[in-house]
Amino acid sequence: MGNRESSRAVRSVAPGDSRFPTPRFRSISGLLLLDKPQGLSSNQALQKVRRLFRAEKGGHTGSLDPLATGLLPLCFGEATKIAGLLLGSRKAYETECLLGVTTTTDDAEGEVVRQRPVPAIDEATIRAALGHLSGRIVQVPPVYSALKQAGEPLYRRARRGEEVEVPSREVDVHRFDLLGRDGDRLRLLVECGSGTYVRSLVRDLGEALGCGAHVTVLRRIWVEPFMQPAMFTLEQLEAIAARGEEALDACLLPLERGLAAMPQLPVSLAEAALLGQGRRLLRNDVAAAEFACAIDPDGRLVALVEVDPTGEVRVRRGFSAGALAAQSPA
Repeated sequence: MGNRESSRAVRSVAPGDSRFPTPRFRSISGLLLLDKPQGLSSNQALQKVRRLFRAEKGGHTGSLDPLATGLLPLCFGEATKIAGLLLGSRKAYETECLLGVTTTTDDAEGEVVRQRPVPAIDEATIRAALGHLSGRIVQVPPVYSALKQAGEPLYRRARRGEEVEVPSREVDVHRFDLLGRDGDRLRLLVECGSGTYVRSLVRDLGEALGCGAHVTVLRRIWVEPFMQPAMFTLEQLEAIAARGEEALDACLLPLERGLAAMPQLPVSLAEAALLGQGRRLLRNDVAAAEFACAIDPDGRLVALVEVDPTGEVRVRRGFSAGALAAQSPA
């Protein structure tokens, strides 16, 4: 994680650079699992894909730094309504770090601020340090981050040379493992909850080992519920787009795939119509749930609902009828 751009789940995206003709956008809904390339911000990657699909409305979840690659779920149309839920999901990263060097940004894009000799460290010492940075821990996010103070991202203040104090916060690190070592370079696996900065984990690992460290490679490998994601690169999408929009639309996943971990509440067509109007239901055959997917007899997502202990079903997020992954061009 550790993005330096806005951490909002869904962004308003301009139709495109004014130097290029604006495509005719269309209404389309679904999820795309993008393999974000290095060198692009998450928003830049989103805009490129959105223009390929000519999607009227799009957003991304869980921003990645330009340095980072890997899974970036993109949401189009009705799928933007579940972006906030995906943003809070558990995530996994493979990262590489260089011991002995600290930078302003805690990764390879920053300026070197300190170099120290790397002491003789065996694998047991490294694993012990990783263990202390696992579980429910207190973490200080990087100075160069998208966290805001007084409505302004910290990275902007840092770039102006202002002194920035970043408050600490609790985060969940479910797994922090050593995958391999090549001299002063470590390969690591991180599984964490929302809000965790991999750059901060690596920085703190380096300090625990007495020599400092910074991230040199970062790749996100999955985001719950997409545990074994079939991702598309920009190059693959461009090649598919050349075959037409029907082929391109086949790359999209339905909204239901993004909510696979949530309980399902089957509803009749009559109940689906009531939920579509924002009305409440009373069901005595379902368990209480903060979020559940109301699914009609055709398997389509009608709404995200909350079920209280009395069986009352209330709409939390409604969806347009037929919020399908692929739709005809507008």
